[in-house]
Amino acid sequence: MTRRPRGAPPAPPPSTPLRPAVSPPAGALLAERRLIEATLVACGVPARDREDLLQIVLLAAWNAVQAGRYRPHPRAHPRRALQAWLQGIAWRQAGHHLGRAHVRREVPVEEPRALVDEGSVSPEGRLLARAALRALAELPAPDRELLLAAAGPRTITAHARAHGLSPSTTARRLHLARKALARRIARRLW
Repeated sequence: MTRRPRGAPPAPPPSTPLRPAVSPPAGALLAERRLIEATLVACGVPARDREDLLQIVLLAAWNAVQAGRYRPHPRAHPRRALQAWLQGIAWRQAGHHLGRAHVRREVPVEEPRALVDEGSVSPEGRLLARAALRALAELPAPDRELLLAAAGPRTITAHARAHGLSPSTTARRLHLARKALARRIARRLW
C-alpha cells in the first residue's frame, strides 16, 4: 500500500462514479419508443411479445434513471447517448426474454393436433406401452392403486395420509410395486 504525499488531495473512493448522474424527463424516454421497438425486432422478439417487452424496457430505464444509474459522457450528444443507453437496455431485456424456456419452446398454431402425425409413435413403442398396461392390470389392486397414485398429481405423503399409513411404509410398498411391475414387463417382453 502506498501513502499519499502530504498536501495531496485524497483519492476518491473506488465506488465513486466518474460522471454525474443525469435525469432525463420521462417524455424523452417515451420519445424513443420506435427505436426500442426496432431494437426488439432486430433481436428477434416475436410480434406478440414486443409491446410487453417495450414496457419492460421503459420501466427498467425509468427505474435506472430514478436510481441515478444513467451517467452519459458529458461531451456526448444528449439524445444519442440516451438512444445508445436505451438500445443496450432493450438488447439485454430481449436476450433475457428469448432465453426463457416458455418462449423458446412455444409454437403458437391454430390447430395443434394438425402437427401430430398418427404414425409418430413407433410400432415397437406401442407394443411396449400395451405390454406395460397389461402388466399393470395383472398386479394386485393395492399395488396398482399405489402406482397410479404415484403417477398422479398428489404426493405419496398425501396418499399415505389418506390411507392411514406412514410415508416410509408407503414409499417401501411403492418400491416393491415398481419392482413387481418391472418383472412382469420384462417377462412379457422376453
